[in-house]
Amino acid sequence: MTNEKSILELVLPDGIFEWFDVAGGDRDETDLKIILEEKNIPPIPEDLKDKKIISKGFTDITITDFPIRGRRTLLTFRRRYWQVEGEQKLLKRDIKLSFPGTQLEQEFAVFLKEDGGRKSGLSNFYRKVSLPPTERI
Repeated sequence: MTNEKSILELVLPDGIFEWFDVAGGDRDETDLKIILEEKNIPPIPEDLKDKKIISKGFTDITITDFPIRGRRTLLTFRRRYWQVEGEQKLLKRDIKLSFPGTQLEQEFAVFLKEDGGRKSGLSNFYRKVSLPPTERI
């Protein structure tokens, strides 16, 4: 996977492999889908260092990134959460994946917001391949 991973590092958001591994992918006529699963590295606060922490599952978050080869790119992040043994409290790592208030990857949202996105025609392309708000993921 080393070669595949190094190629994916060229197109995925910077630093993504610090916290995520590639779990799968697929493409169809309109979408390129990449699934990334959070590594099992629990965020352990100082006061819980001596307690057992158990992975309890995932929550999926899907965001839109820069289009690739004429397809909308959807990144599904399988966010892991953990439970401290004997407590109700769930732990989750705070990783900023999308631009606040959007389902867009941060760099992509900034690009579309700036003049570069409008002048390049990419924002028009994105509007074409994007689903209406009622049908979005």
